[in-house]
Amino acid sequence: MKSRKLTAVVSALTAVTLAAACSSGTGSSSSNDNKTLTLASVDQGSIEDVIKAFEAANPGVKVTFTTSGADQYQAQIRTQLSSGTAPDVMTVWPGNGNPGATYVLAKPGYLLDLSDQPWAGQLPDAFKQVAQYEGKTYNAVFGLNGIGAVYNDEALAKSGLKAPATWTQLLKFCGDAAGKGTPAFALGIQDNWVTQLVLYALAATTVFGADKDFDAKLQSGQATFANSQWTTAMAKYQEMFSAGCFRKNPLGTSYEASQALAATGKTLGIVQGNWIIGLLKQKNPAGKFTMKALPATDDPAGFLMPAAAGAGYGVNAKAKNKDLALKFVNYVMSPEGMKLFNEKQGSLPTLQGAGTTVDPGLAELTTFVKDNRTVPFMDQLWPNAKVQQTMLSGLQEVFSKQTTPDQVLKDMDTEYKKGA
Repeated sequence: MKSRKLTAVVSALTAVTLAAACSSGTGSSSSNDNKTLTLASVDQGSIEDVIKAFEAANPGVKVTFTTSGADQYQAQIRTQLSSGTAPDVMTVWPGNGNPGATYVLAKPGYLLDLSDQPWAGQLPDAFKQVAQYEGKTYNAVFGLNGIGAVYNDEALAKSGLKAPATWTQLLKFCGDAAGKGTPAFALGIQDNWVTQLVLYALAATTVFGADKDFDAKLQSGQATFANSQWTTAMAKYQEMFSAGCFRKNPLGTSYEASQALAATGKTLGIVQGNWIIGLLKQKNPAGKFTMKALPATDDPAGFLMPAAAGAGYGVNAKAKNKDLALKFVNYVMSPEGMKLFNEKQGSLPTLQGAGTTVDPGLAELTTFVKDNRTVPFMDQLWPNAKVQQTMLSGLQEVFSKQTTPDQVLKDMDTEYKKGA
């Protein structure tokens, strides 16, 4: 994994102003006539309005679509592709980190080559490396996302507490919040993909702050997960749990339920990606939510945030309506489409000229990106999807006391060494 190559997007962000974002509903069904596009997405709350705008711009066109959570989607999409039942357009994650990622789906020929599309050559290098496979572009990545602590401003003010700025303050903040009866953070790890987010937020500073070349060393065999600062990140995750940072029973709390807890002030916040802000506002339209770096040490000047290309869209190589599928991904990557998607999702644009208005709660993330104080999402360039899956299931087992953090890291090393 290349570290901190997001400076290429700075020029795209300097023109960005700050204002509120929003979100919306869901959808379903399928068909295959030449005016109907089938689509599967995990962008619940943001894809709906993009589809409406695309249909309005293309009279007579109908998009039939499904939305689902990441775990369910990843479990289904490869089966659908291999059986010939996949939709024309589908969510595709950057890099190689999960069963629905670019490398994983492009390697067996499931995705259409998008290299000749007008936006493909304009992607900054930081995004090309995770949108391409063997030099060809397969993923229309439209947004930059980050991970941090997202606070419910009203709940935080009501508690009389302030967002912590150091690791020591974070642990005290968690204890004080628990003592007031409103836990610091909701954690919905019933959905196993959520388990990684706190860990990534901590690892950004503890692992990559300590060794910016860690990924290169991992790739060359000079480093391992089990004998590195990943042990520190794991230990801090457990220390947060012991300090009462999370609402009780995270294994029994779904992603959806965790949103409701943070949105309504039953917790002071949630550690999540910036996309959560739009979903929180959907549940609490009057609410204001602010993302900050999750403290991992007592040196704020050394904090880093995970930030990278978010999930984009790929075209089924056997799409029943290829021309319409290409028209849709090109709309997503157009200034109009990207602006709409970014503002609904709460993400930052991957291309210049989108004119995206970014939610004011993302001011700190924007600053970290501009100041080159970010690292990619850790899994995106791991050599196979099994490493991440081992981590996710392992973290659930850590919380249920069926295994230890050290064993999870050893298991991740085992899968990493298997390569692609």
